[in-house]
Amino acid sequence: MGGLRIKSIEPIAVSLPMKKPVMMAGETVARADNVLVRIESADGTVGWGEAAAAPTMTGETTASLSAAVSYLAPMLLQRAADDFETTVAAMDAALYGNTGAKAAIEMALHDLVGRVTGQPLYALLGERRRSRIALLAVIGSTDQAADLREAQQRWAAGYRAFKIKVGLSAPEADAARTQAVWRKLKANGAQCLVSADANQGYTVEEALRYTAAFGDGALDFLEQPVHGKDLHGMARVAAATAIPIGADEGIHSSADIERHRALEVVAGVSLKAIKLGGLRAMVDACRLCDRLGLKINISCKTGESSVASAAALHVAATLPALDWGLTLTSHGLAEDVALEPLPIESGHIVLSERPGLGIDVDESRVRRRQQEFAARKVA
Repeated sequence: MGGLRIKSIEPIAVSLPMKKPVMMAGETVARADNVLVRIESADGTVGWGEAAAAPTMTGETTASLSAAVSYLAPMLLQRAADDFETTVAAMDAALYGNTGAKAAIEMALHDLVGRVTGQPLYALLGERRRSRIALLAVIGSTDQAADLREAQQRWAAGYRAFKIKVGLSAPEADAARTQAVWRKLKANGAQCLVSADANQGYTVEEALRYTAAFGDGALDFLEQPVHGKDLHGMARVAAATAIPIGADEGIHSSADIERHRALEVVAGVSLKAIKLGGLRAMVDACRLCDRLGLKINISCKTGESSVASAAALHVAATLPALDWGLTLTSHGLAEDVALEPLPIESGHIVLSERPGLGIDVDESRVRRRQQEFAARKVA
């Protein structure tokens, strides 16, 4: 496929409305500020990628994402679109960090190549291991009654995996709300996964107060109870509770995974394309986790559209195991950029066998939601 050359690369910053604000420690997402990357080949085929602004996770805003894509674009023009490894190496050599921008470019290249070759994106990453995947429902507010209603509604809709946002109130109040939701879900009888996510919202002492309320466990895992860089604090929490501890904001590379495992800090990790720099880096990280005996959650950042959500789905389809579920966020948008947003049926999603990401982007909708920054199209 060396003849498939990159003709143009365009970053498009968009602001998409959410159905309702999503609360988490340190941030409430009321609108989704993302950057789409549109890559066109010489034959006119278009591939799409996406990265969410995540200032506290990757250090990237929509303006910086757009600027980074525009900075990288000139050196990528006329390259072979399917030479993924060389392209990623070239981006890393030219620009430090900016993993979200690089992930969006790499994602768009995979979509482009899949469309040209007639292959679904997962086929470019590895063997398909699963076609129908249970989605993890995220529940989060400081209102226990509202969380109980939402949990029951999601259960009735077919969801069997849940993540409760904590770090929003005092640890004891968070624990009481978590336990109420846990009891509500478990009372339904069928097996389900129930986890909590503090998004770095606790000090070590607060995390210990939260976990102490659970005795011998109950939660399937607690994600990122303390700051991502505080591995010793994570280790203290892990040593004090039977609840398996997961890392999210602390994982940005395979080296981070190895450090967490060496210190016996976590039982599993949450992996995002924007943190690791692309889909192939996600697959490599998953293989490492499998070797190290760590459980995996594949996740999108809150507010990512069907573009990034479809990419995460294709990665999840190739993994040896997916014990901690798949978190997609496109269904939280009041308006998606896809002509037909990813369909969720009974709390599950079915892998598309269509070429590339398997979705069609509505360019008129993208342009309507476009935000202007000092970024230019390179062609």
